[in-house]
Amino acid sequence: MSSVVVPPVGARIRQARLERGTSLRALAREIGVSASLVSQIETGKSQPSVSTLYAITTALGISVESLFDARESAVASPITTSPVTVPPASATVPPASVTVPHALAAFVAGAGRRIGPLVGAGARETLELDSGVVWERLGRVPGVETDFLLVTYRPGGSSSGSGALMRHPGTEYGYLTSGELVLTLGFEEYTLRPGDSVCFESTTPHRYRNDGEVPAVGVWFVSGDVQ
Repeated sequence: MSSVVVPPVGARIRQARLERGTSLRALAREIGVSASLVSQIETGKSQPSVSTLYAITTALGISVESLFDARESAVASPITTSPVTVPPASATVPPASVTVPHALAAFVAGAGRRIGPLVGAGARETLELDSGVVWERLGRVPGVETDFLLVTYRPGGSSSGSGALMRHPGTEYGYLTSGELVLTLGFEEYTLRPGDSVCFESTTPHRYRNDGEVPAVGVWFVSGDVQ
């Protein structure tokens, strides 16, 4: 089943950067990449790797989870829309009863939106990242800062295109369901196989890569992320 692709995260990154009052060049310096790369990410010409995405969200003081949420003010590219009806935060309204822009058909605007309690296999919101990595959001409870994701590393995929290790706030839990995934954690290297699980503080430098010929798929939680 096809998942619902989330609109490009670049516009929301740009919105968060502007709200923080940070220049494009200053953000690039802070996370150790070129201003050109940040510009390409913000304009949707390039997708960030997992490591770059975490570096950006950490620098801007936002959660990765928030990048799945469409905010009307954060969509920079022109979209043909119909009127948007947003229910009160306390209301429970099925997605089908909400009129939204065509490109955002699976979204209800607002940071308090609940995803679930049931999320069908064909209704998951998806982020396509660089370096062969796909994130699918499995659910969300408002007020709980947890990334709850089905993660796929395609053959040759890696959390960092440059091979650099990443670190970010939170505690990470992962369970591999298929394929093989190599985890570099500090100075150690581990090979995850179906049924294996990992847990560690995400501030420990780490990186994932798939050296195999089939996708590596698993369920990941990152709790205690920045708000």
